[in-house]
Amino acid sequence: MTGRDRWIRELRRVGQPAAHVVFCPHAGGAASFFAPFTRHFPAGFDLSAVQYPGRQERLDEPLVPTVEGLAGHLVPILRRFTATAVPLVLFGHSMGASVAFEAALRLVAEEPVAQCSLVVSGRAAPSVPRTHVYAATDQEILDDLVKLGGTQAEFVRDPEIRDLFLPALRNDYGAVARYRPTGEAALDAPLLCLTGERDPRVSPEAAAAWKNHTSAEFRMESFPGGHFFLAEHRETVARAVADWAESPRGGPSPAAGT
Repeated sequence: MTGRDRWIRELRRVGQPAAHVVFCPHAGGAASFFAPFTRHFPAGFDLSAVQYPGRQERLDEPLVPTVEGLAGHLVPILRRFTATAVPLVLFGHSMGASVAFEAALRLVAEEPVAQCSLVVSGRAAPSVPRTHVYAATDQEILDDLVKLGGTQAEFVRDPEIRDLFLPALRNDYGAVARYRPTGEAALDAPLLCLTGERDPRVSPEAAAAWKNHTSAEFRMESFPGGHFFLAEHRETVARAVADWAESPRGGPSPAAGT
């Protein structure tokens, strides 16, 4: 982690970065989920990941019960990043996409941010009506996570390991269930949406609706796989994000599709 705070774990630093990618994990997830991506991003990128309270080295810290609360904690940190000349790419997967979106809205609303873009992954757009009923009991939550591919079944069956990550997982599922985004909120920053072709939670239409939440460039890319497609396609996901970050204003080239 950085010497400034406990919220950011530095995964890789380079001398003259083209951009700084900051990952926001999914429900129950930790910064270490994104560590393998360092092998696939081009050399010219700084890579960091958010470490939410209640997991790994922050295991004994109080949990944050809302998506908005997590975003609020991140904004001052992100503000320091945008104060540099290095473009910021905020990447969120699943719950992390909601956290990243809310943080980006607050960040851009405070004052214009010229070099900031957002990547959302595995998440329906805020304007899409909810139809999914979120798991409520511990067993339902664990079963749901295994079904989505978010963890290996043997971890869930091991009581010692399960008891370590269950409080954070329970907290995060509750935060997602309580989250009520403003459906018409739009970000004045480029937005890239990544989605799995067989994601049971995010239809192609629900992913494409993210285009309504930016007044800048928008692009969507689909990958084979389900909700955790990015774990199966780290190299192509890293390349897609790097290409997005290096194109004009952090958005797609004029020839790219929408």
